[in-house]
Amino acid sequence: MKRREFIAVLGGAAAWPFAARAQQPAIPVIGFLDPRSPEALVLRAFYRGLKDAGYIERENVMIEYRWAENQMDRLPALAAELVSLRVGVIISPGGLASTLAAKQATTTIPIVFAISDDPVRLGLVASLARPGGNLTGINFFAGELTAKRLELLRELVPTATRVAVLVNPANTANAEATLKEVAAAARTIGLKIQVFNASTGREIDAAFATLVREQADALFVGIDPFFNSRRVQLVHLATLHKLPASYAARDFAEAGGLMSYGANITDAWRQVGVYTGRILKGAQPADLPVMQSDKFELFINTAIARMLGLTVPLSLLARADGVIE
Repeated sequence: MKRREFIAVLGGAAAWPFAARAQQPAIPVIGFLDPRSPEALVLRAFYRGLKDAGYIERENVMIEYRWAENQMDRLPALAAELVSLRVGVIISPGGLASTLAAKQATTTIPIVFAISDDPVRLGLVASLARPGGNLTGINFFAGELTAKRLELLRELVPTATRVAVLVNPANTANAEATLKEVAAAARTIGLKIQVFNASTGREIDAAFATLVREQADALFVGIDPFFNSRRVQLVHLATLHKLPASYAARDFAEAGGLMSYGANITDAWRQVGVYTGRILKGAQPADLPVMQSDKFELFINTAIARMLGLTVPLSLLARADGVIE
């Protein structure tokens, strides 16, 4: 073989690995948009759902995380960052504010949400069965369960007549929906409510100082991603001031809260992971029905009840999905 032909063959052989690598498909990238901070979340359920769909972070999928650190006004810019990265799908498991920011940032990149409000009423999807656009996800009914939560709180604290309601005004749509639901339910069972606002840890402290001074009989904490991230603070203050409180997720009861009633949020997170994986494999969000949570949980912390001097009715214990002693 002539020297020139040998060099040409050698050069071609050396190029083979590069050509092979160039033909390998790029690893898909998920954009993760959330209004909270990373230390506030336990993402095991999401990762499990993603794994069920065939994806494991840093093995065959990458995730770009964007956290608003409870500053809602940062969400539009963070959503725009993810769009500029050309991620394959954006997930918004932290509620309505981040979902709206993602929706405003793109009409083409698929978005998977997890929200407590009605996505049809909010204009996120055309219908639950056929979303019709680039959004789909999980609706876990927390807003619709407000009346039931208030009834359960009254059953556990039958002497209560004045209930403080805590909402996050920074999450405007969510706060308004919560207050509307609570006001209607309170009228039905004869309770008076007083509204307190908090969007920061310091404001939570201030709200408790006021509601304790005004001698509220019980506390109803509205569902909000920020409150979930501050559950230890909320539970501690309620215990410190011996205030019976109702929460929307079992995380609160497990952290020392008196009682919680709501959808199984862990299952919702897992479903977000599953839907994300299906979209990465080619499914279109327009064709994936919005899943509605049908798993509701009542958790009662009997140790806290005893500390508050409350006797938990046997009928309530019998209905509880979990009793923390």
